[in-house]
Amino acid sequence: MSIDTERKKLVTLVGPPNSGKTTLFNTLSGKKHKTVNYPGATIEYSISSFLEQFDIDAQLMDSPGIISLIPVSPDEKVTIDNLYNHPEFGKPDVVVVTVDTSQFSRHLLLARQILDSGFRTIVVLTMNDLLKEKSFEIDEMMLSEILGCDVIKCDPRDVKEIEPLVKLIKDNLESKTVQVHKRDKHTEEDILCIYREIEVLEKKVLKDLNTEHHENPLIAQANKELVIAGRGSSIKMPDSLTMKIDSVLLHKVWGIFIFLSIMALMFTSIFWVASPVMDLVDTGIHNFESFVNMGLGDNWYSDLLAKGIIGGLGVVLVFLPQIVILFFVLGLLEDSGYLARGAMIIDKPLSMLGLNGRSFVPMLSGFACAIPAILAARTIQNKRERYLTIFIIPLMSCSARLPVYGLLLSFLFPGKYFLSGLILSLIYITGVIISLIVAGIINRYKRAILNFEDNSSFIMELPVYRIPKLMNVFKDTYSNAVQYLQKAGPTIVIFSLILWTLTNFPNRTVNDTTDMPKGDPSVQRLIEAERINNSYAANIGKVMEPVMKPLGLDWRVGVSLIATFAAREVFVSSLALIFKVTESDDDNMSRSLINEMKNAKINGTGQNLFTTATAAGLIVFFMLALQCISTIAITKKETGGWRIPVMQIIIYTGAAYLFTFLTVNGLRFFGVN
Repeated sequence: MSIDTERKKLVTLVGPPNSGKTTLFNTLSGKKHKTVNYPGATIEYSISSFLEQFDIDAQLMDSPGIISLIPVSPDEKVTIDNLYNHPEFGKPDVVVVTVDTSQFSRHLLLARQILDSGFRTIVVLTMNDLLKEKSFEIDEMMLSEILGCDVIKCDPRDVKEIEPLVKLIKDNLESKTVQVHKRDKHTEEDILCIYREIEVLEKKVLKDLNTEHHENPLIAQANKELVIAGRGSSIKMPDSLTMKIDSVLLHKVWGIFIFLSIMALMFTSIFWVASPVMDLVDTGIHNFESFVNMGLGDNWYSDLLAKGIIGGLGVVLVFLPQIVILFFVLGLLEDSGYLARGAMIIDKPLSMLGLNGRSFVPMLSGFACAIPAILAARTIQNKRERYLTIFIIPLMSCSARLPVYGLLLSFLFPGKYFLSGLILSLIYITGVIISLIVAGIINRYKRAILNFEDNSSFIMELPVYRIPKLMNVFKDTYSNAVQYLQKAGPTIVIFSLILWTLTNFPNRTVNDTTDMPKGDPSVQRLIEAERINNSYAANIGKVMEPVMKPLGLDWRVGVSLIATFAAREVFVSSLALIFKVTESDDDNMSRSLINEMKNAKINGTGQNLFTTATAAGLIVFFMLALQCISTIAITKKETGGWRIPVMQIIIYTGAAYLFTFLTVNGLRFFGVN
């Protein structure tokens, strides 16, 4: 969608997080928008036209949530700088500021700063029902007179209720342009002065519906306890129900237990609930591949379309159920008000490693899949902490590693299921420990590794508890799913085509005149095995053999490791092809493959290829190495460049090789082979 910035005026929505800003944007735009990155950054904002029924010839922009015009992170600085004069869209003609009336004194700070900058401003009062439950309301007429701008109450979720706001936007767009000026420095005295003015203003505009007395003792007490933004947490008007719930959910003992239980439930839903849907998607892709092969015949372009393009799309689509479930659950937690509290609970231990409370959910999600986990890191406002979280997520043992661990543990401990399960648990725990160590090291040398350094402050909005609006959660989930398809999809498909080319050309196959029946699955697997054994990937694997020898492995394992860049679980099927295991049933294939692994010898030496030492070394390699093009693609998109994904590949693959070498040769030194 092209945007003609010369003809159309711009209306920008600003407001603190959880103030109803994005909900208002969705209602005004009908969710028909495109998502764009700020120039030179990964901060996203949405741009759209107004719904036709509103008859407003202007662009509508939803900017990231901010609590004031004083930036405390590089991302906030970019957001605020672009508010004054966006490189693409210019200066907004009208700024609509959302103010949560249940947090009136805190949220009005941003509105005052916007007005002081000279913007043509409309203040929208939201969450009025929550304030009314406490028997208070805001006199918007008096507030408008004091502020010198239009002020209106509305429920951002209701199209009919925002019609008066639409009229105000039209009227303001027809007014003359105003002169905007930016203040580069704000002292503590400036902020205190604004808060003193807000305190006086609050007493005038806040009405007690029971006594008609304008001063609220709760707010008076809150104002006394106010702490300046950037140096601590600020106080909002207490909500009795919220305080009762928080007495349990933020309890120093039970709060942690409840938080871990909720996170475990979310992790379980991502891991188990998505599994049947992922299997269904995977089956559908395979059936579609077979249909294409049958329709076009057995030739290279049929295989290209089926396995190169459709297979690449399958890699993209198979993760979609996990992403949808993750963002749906996160949406419910955020809309209810709990997610902010969970982040606050876990912030203290993570802050010691350079992370913050919001890092926990992406790290936990990484056990299911790195793709939704990296996307979930968008909730981390501080750029350094977001990038650091993204950097360590590949160290979480994702579900794609399970087939590999299952095969290698079955080889090491045949029939010993309890011992295999215990070792698998240790693998997961070790992955977490390694990720925390890496986070601590990178945080220490953040300027050299992440290429920047900034000061972090954890200011977390604690909204009142609310029943989530399912329609809003569904819309946001859909939006995030579409962004994943648009961002990661093309890169993953391109990488899949490259891998298909490497594993299929020069396309030497067995003689088609074979007497074995056509269409026999065993014949087809033999053909595929012959193809991959004579492919460019096999040639690369043979070139790599000197690198594999110190690990006690040969080119065949090297080819399988190359194939894992499409998806880690491909390691098992790739080994099966190389060793010409013809069973298509998973259980039979696994047993036959383990037997082949036991008998496999290194060419020219007669030594066993797979031993206790080499199998343990491969487990270590898969724990550390970054072998997933989907992860590489999404990291590149989320960090805005190749620096971090390339460093991940180099550091993690190098560490994987080093520790695999130490594991294999260390075990051999102690006679374990």
